[in-house]
Amino acid sequence: MKRILLFLSLSYSLLSFGQNKTIAFGEKLVFTASYNMSGLLTDIAQVTMETSKIKTSSSTLMRLKCSAATFSSFDSFFKVRDLYESYVSPTSLTPYLYKRDINEGGYYKFMQYKYRRKSKSVESTKKKRRSDGTIWEEKKQLSIGSSTKDLVATLYTLRNLDIHKANVGDSSSFKVLFDNVESTVVFKYLGKETISTVLGRKECYKIAISLKGSDLLKGNNANIIWLTADANKVPVFAKFKIPVGNGELKIKSATGLKH
Repeated sequence: MKRILLFLSLSYSLLSFGQNKTIAFGEKLVFTASYNMSGLLTDIAQVTMETSKIKTSSSTLMRLKCSAATFSSFDSFFKVRDLYESYVSPTSLTPYLYKRDINEGGYYKFMQYKYRRKSKSVESTKKKRRSDGTIWEEKKQLSIGSSTKDLVATLYTLRNLDIHKANVGDSSSFKVLFDNVESTVVFKYLGKETISTVLGRKECYKIAISLKGSDLLKGNNANIIWLTADANKVPVFAKFKIPVGNGELKIKSATGLKH
């Protein structure tokens, strides 16, 4: 799941981001994730991304929720139940709280970030399950950059960027906090391409993604995401290549879109 989210993150430092004009409360995107098994792409899981309104005692936040679950036919082979959440300002998409709760093949891990923007820091809480079934917990205070975000908040932020202003071949980078480490992701705009989806034929922005100082994403221009070239900028298709294989992500349904 973390590879999918890294793969689906984009930012252009030369492009502007003002107020949220793209993401609405109640939006729901559903994807089918496939993986190359013995040379054959096989549908193995469903990924769901949805937004909702959360009211606190002092403000209203937008909850960005991303979940992944293997289909029941694959649960006996490698069961995945992952949940990623980012609680952000509905106007600026600045994150205030991030949670990651994953269970993959019996491996359990929980991460939480409480952002402290004024001090450019994060209060991090990590929990993992030991081999004997008990849970250990670790707390840290991390220093971050002024624009550093988590993966989920970054993914939704990209849909508000002025990608139409980029030239083919333009590239840029940004910082994302994952597993208590700031990483640099590099993106290259490859142009537009019209592809067939369950939503119909869509003209899309085509973007290649790489990760500095890591072999998590393999190949040259082998990791690509297609975003609809319209006011919604919906991620409708993605291809990824990682050390243990390759796969795809295809849109299954999109409801509650703002435009």
